Parts: sequence; structure tokens; C-alpha cells
Amino acid sequence: MPRTILPGFRLAMGCTLLYVGVIVLLPLAALVWQAADLGWARFVTVVTGDRALAAFRVTVFSALGATAINAVFGLALAWALVRYDFPGKRLLDALVDVPFALPTAVAGVALTALFAGNGWYGQFLEPLGIKVAYAPLGIVAAMTFTSLPFVVRSVQPVLEDLTADVEEAAETLGAGQARIFAGVIFPAIFPAFLAGCSLAFARSLGEFGAVIFIAGNQPFRTEIAALLVFIRLEEYDYPAAAAIASVMLGAAFLMLLAVNAIQLWSLRWTRSAA
Repeated sequence: MPRTILPGFRLAMGCTLLYVGVIVLLPLAALVWQAADLGWARFVTVVTGDRALAAFRVTVFSALGATAINAVFGLALAWALVRYDFPGKRLLDALVDVPFALPTAVAGVALTALFAGNGWYGQFLEPLGIKVAYAPLGIVAAMTFTSLPFVVRSVQPVLEDLTADVEEAAETLGAGQARIFAGVIFPAIFPAFLAGCSLAFARSLGEFGAVIFIAGNQPFRTEIAALLVFIRLEEYDYPAAAAIASVMLGAAFLMLLAVNAIQLWSLRWTRSAA
């Protein structure tokens, strides 16, 4: 029997399940249990109220907008970092991880200062009728900032592992650069790209600190679901807060299941095509 540095399977699996159970499953179970105290009728009333539905809508559409932006620019940034050498490349590569290290509240304050009417960006945007601070665009900006690294760091290692043989073969067969990217490169990086986008979307759904400083927090307009949960907690309405949070939790689980299914299909399609 081969010897390993780590302990045996049973001990390792037991420690893993204990850790996951205490850190992840028990808090989620407590959340669902708290929401269940409302009863089904009260639960439906809370999560389908006008203010709750507006908060869900603002959160989801803002997260979709931020994910779409990061899907484009995150892929372009990963491509530039992998395929090109230029002055300041290492600095730019390090700056990608700044949203991971920077407290989200600090990011929110900085973005608010930049996009306010007298800020570096806002003083030029607002005369054009583009209001970012204390507006829905501010939510998108904050979510974009905090979730960008997920797309870049998911795609970057896959691009680095791609060999140039297939691209050179496609080029010798007369394929142009656009066709090589669409038919050779993108299918290879698609699972990682989809994973990065899904992580960015999930992070955007749960973002709180960066958003509340720049959003203005106006009910029915710039109030996100996480803020509404916080408000219900301040009102000591714990079951209502748990109900709203459980809806977001369920949406996150459904999204992850859908993404995993798409990734599995993509992997099988890639293997069959090969």
C-alpha cells in the first residue's frame, strides 16, 4: 500500500466533513431553520413584498451587468497578461488581486469619492447626464470592481497551459485570427471562463460593503437584497431577514448547479470533438 504524507483516508475525510459541517452546513441549516419559523404563508408574504422584490431585481440585474462587463474586460486582461510582454506587466498582474486584499468598505468609499459630482470621474460624467454615485450605475461599478479578479484568475492559468501547436495548425490551414480564437482557443478556455463568470456573479450577488457607500440605498431604486437583510436584522425581525437571505441562497445554489451542468456538457463536447 503506498505511503502518503497526509493521514489515512478515513481520518482525512472525517476531518474534512467535520470542518465543512461546522463552518458551512450548520450556519446554512440555521438560516433555513430560522426562515422556516415564519411559516409558508408568512414566508411568501415577506419574499414577495414590493420592497423585497425591488431589492431582488436591483441586485440580480446589477450583478448581471457587472458580470457582463467583467466577462469582456476580464478575458481581455487575462489575454494581455498571458500573451504579451510590456512594461509594468508584473505590476498590473499584482493589481488584479487588489480587490481581494482591499476591504470592501474602503473600496466603496474610494469609488464614491471618484464618481461623486465633484470627483475625478464624476465631474466629467455628470455634465453628460451620466450619474454613477448614488445611482444604479454605482452598484454596477462597485460589483464590477470587487468581482473582476475571479474572471481573470480563472482564465489566466488555462491560457498559460494552452500550447501553440493547435493554433499554428489552424493558421496553416488558412484560418484567420478571429476564427482561431472562436474555434480553437475559446472552446478550450470556456469551462474556466464560465466558472470565473459564475464566481463573479455569485460574489456580486452577496456584495455589501462596497455597494452601500456608493448606491445611496434608496428603497425600490438602489437598495440591494443584502442591505434589506441588514435592515431587517436592525429591526430585530430575524425570521424576515432569514427568509430574504434564504432566497438569495437558493438562487446561488441553482446557479451553481446550472453552471456545473454546462461545464460538464462542455467538457464532454470537447472530448468528443477531440
